[in-house]
Amino acid sequence: MKHRMLIVDDERNLRLMLGQMLELAGYEVHSVASGEEALQWLETNSADVVFLDVRLPGMDGIATLARIAADHTQLVVIMMSGHGTIETAVRAVRQGAVDFLEKPLSRDQVLHTLSQVLQLQQLREENRRLRAAVGEGELLGEAGPMQQLRARISQVAPTDATVLILGESGSGKELVARALHRESRRATGTFLALNCAAIPVELIESELFGHARGAFTGAVADRAGVFETASGGTLFLDEIGDMPLVLQAKLLRVLESSEFVPVGASTPRRADVRVVAATHQDLEARVAGGEFRADLFHRLNVVPLRVPALRERIEDIDVLATAFLEQAVARQQLPARCFAADGLRALGRYSWPGNVRELRNLVERLAILAPAERIDAAFIEAELPNSIGHDKASGTLRAVVEQCERETITRAVRGAGGNVAEAARRLGLERAHLYKKARALGLSLREL
Repeated sequence: MKHRMLIVDDERNLRLMLGQMLELAGYEVHSVASGEEALQWLETNSADVVFLDVRLPGMDGIATLARIAADHTQLVVIMMSGHGTIETAVRAVRQGAVDFLEKPLSRDQVLHTLSQVLQLQQLREENRRLRAAVGEGELLGEAGPMQQLRARISQVAPTDATVLILGESGSGKELVARALHRESRRATGTFLALNCAAIPVELIESELFGHARGAFTGAVADRAGVFETASGGTLFLDEIGDMPLVLQAKLLRVLESSEFVPVGASTPRRADVRVVAATHQDLEARVAGGEFRADLFHRLNVVPLRVPALRERIEDIDVLATAFLEQAVARQQLPARCFAADGLRALGRYSWPGNVRELRNLVERLAILAPAERIDAAFIEAELPNSIGHDKASGTLRAVVEQCERETITRAVRGAGGNVAEAARRLGLERAHLYKKARALGLSLREL
């Protein structure tokens, strides 16, 4: 694919001369006569390098450069001037220009500078891809709740204490578990994740503890379970609230004795793992309803860590969205993308019921489908479900109703100062019914 050049100069002859020079060298060229035209063209088109004159009618070159640097962060700008001074060159570089050419331009000078600039651009792109790859598993964000969470992780990670991670679906509970493992003395060991809700009831015991040959039909050989496979490392039990009651007793025994027995075997084996569990459910409510063992809850809840919902840290959306965009561009090998300022504001106005997972998936979709380098509010709002301020036809009635129910229950509990019984009275519900409804909606009443 040809590199695309944008020439911004009010002198028609220079535009023609420089354009012909670049086209003969194999580049694609577009030319405009003013800074305003350049910015308008860049709204719907992309370029690799901009040749920008300092002296322009209306918005001058330095002001145009500042706008380009703010709105098109990946774009490389070379300034040009027939009245160049050291002061002007310094101002241009400080505003983000990578080089400064004095008129009259020579072919050798232009092509040599352009070659160096494109090499620099390639290095920047490689660095960006590396940063994106490194950041894939990081806990991003500087909001107060995230700073508190990272501080708590640093405190508990070096120990072998059992940790219970609480948070809504999509809030990043596995990232917290991985951070605990990464900062622990077991960091060189295995990190193994098991989703308890995704395994059929009849298979979960074998998944946890393994089985002996002949233990059941189809067990043609001994098989290790996750407690054995993760030996020396960390075992992450996601959606622990969905574990069947009969298995909860066996898990409790392992946590207390550090021993387990594979299905169909008779000899106990040593469990040398650090267990980290997670759930989006209110386990105390499940204990009260007889759906979760109280003794297991207390054994898991040695150190609870709560992951904030994305709506509780709106100030982190800019940094999260920007990081996810870089990661998506690197992973999918896409052209450079960036968010317009109004695009980031649009993301900040959405309620994010699916939390960080929903944001990450939306950003990847935006990166793939965006018609231009800059992703603006209009394009984002067209892709958001039940979009800002109005419903979309693609949003199901059930999803809209569930979101309204979440917001109503949240307001009621907070309005009652956290008193669940009072909140239930105000809503005209039985206390047990409110707990059941909240659990179905993924809400933890004690954390509202």
